Amino acid sequence: MNTILKLTGTLALATLVAACAPNAKQLKEAIEKDPSIVFVAIEKDPEKFIEVVNKAAQEAQRKAQEKAQTDEQKQRDEEFANPLKPVIEEGRVIFGKADAAVTIVEYSDFECPYCSKGYQTLQQVKKEYGDKVRVVFKHLPLDFHPKAYPAAKYFIAVGMQGADKAEKYHNIIFEDQNSLRQKGEVFMKEAAKKAGVDMKKLEKDLTSESIAKQIEADMEEAKKFGFNGTPGFIINGVSLKGAYPFPAFKEIIDRHLASAKQ
Repeated sequence: MNTILKLTGTLALATLVAACAPNAKQLKEAIEKDPSIVFVAIEKDPEKFIEVVNKAAQEAQRKAQEKAQTDEQKQRDEEFANPLKPVIEEGRVIFGKADAAVTIVEYSDFECPYCSKGYQTLQQVKKEYGDKVRVVFKHLPLDFHPKAYPAAKYFIAVGMQGADKAEKYHNIIFEDQNSLRQKGEVFMKEAAKKAGVDMKKLEKDLTSESIAKQIEADMEEAKKFGFNGTPGFIINGVSLKGAYPFPAFKEIIDRHLASAKQ
């Protein structure tokens, strides 16, 4: 009986296909009426079915990637025309010269492995562009990285004793994230000592309410610009969401520098 039903369903679909060019709705209705049509096709040639499904999945993935790239480029062009404007407060720790042509605002998490990749990429950016680029390091500690928030507090407190010390602390942490995860605050103190800070002053500054307020403000700003994960970057008003490789930074920076010459 089941075999007869399957054959009947298959014949019905074949008749529909032979009679005219069925649209998607008609095919959908036929299959919903008798799902066994699909099962018969799979049983007849399972290898072919898997091949078709894989090909369709790859095609869907390709189209999704193309759409994402198109949407991203469109957003990027819009941001070149109407740049995002993060706040850079007076006294904020800045890596690089204050009058650099390009400002990169980074929203980061000291415990995030992708932020470590972002750190390596920015090191390459600094080497390539030198004084043409400056970096403003902001904070987006994620809830599932318990060491990120206290590490951010230490960074700000260290920065109260000089941007050069804050940059040294920042580099030490990112170059040895495993120690941060394993040793926590002990490693933060070690990094601060290596950066050359006054540890008594640091201990006092860590209790400052201004530190918590700065981190909170950074997180709110990141959220406003659509950064839900880390790292995130705003390059003279143009955003990059994620640990993009060097060429993505280069494309944006070179475009900014070219525009400045015009």
